[in-house]
Amino acid sequence: TMATMVDEPYVNHIPTMTGGVGHDHLKRFYKYHFVNSNPPDTRLIPVSRTIGADRLVDEMVFCFTHTCEVPWMLPGVAPTGRYVEIPLVAIVNFRGDKLYHEYIYWDQASVLVQIGVLDATGLPVAGIATAKKLIDETLPSNELMAEGWARSEGLPL
Repeated sequence: TMATMVDEPYVNHIPTMTGGVGHDHLKRFYKYHFVNSNPPDTRLIPVSRTIGADRLVDEMVFCFTHTCEVPWMLPGVAPTGRYVEIPLVAIVNFRGDKLYHEYIYWDQASVLVQIGVLDATGLPVAGIATAKKLIDETLPSNELMAEGWARSEGLPL
């Protein structure tokens, strides 16, 4: 992996601020805390890929059963045995043919709800429904704002 990067690459997993700056830091991160640290049933469901002159944006659903610590996504959280599906976006910037920086985004609250460490009661958090809705656009929208949505029924557009 490191051979595909510039001399001083930068990776940031935004919700948990995991990753790092520089070859040695990232080599350590990738080797011990990212690439080989995912549960055995981990899978990615590709949704879209956008390619620009110096940038690649991948949209996917990241799926796994929380059977081991996932240090980059759930640092310090003991395995719960719960299944997770979460939309995830990776933005990769290149300098020439080498990776310069990578940002990865996901909804951490929805992950925490799915593994059972955050109670979503009263919170605008959708859990696994976020992944299901990304894959199936026919699923209902606006359920987290049900009262406000109902109040706008029939109002002029």
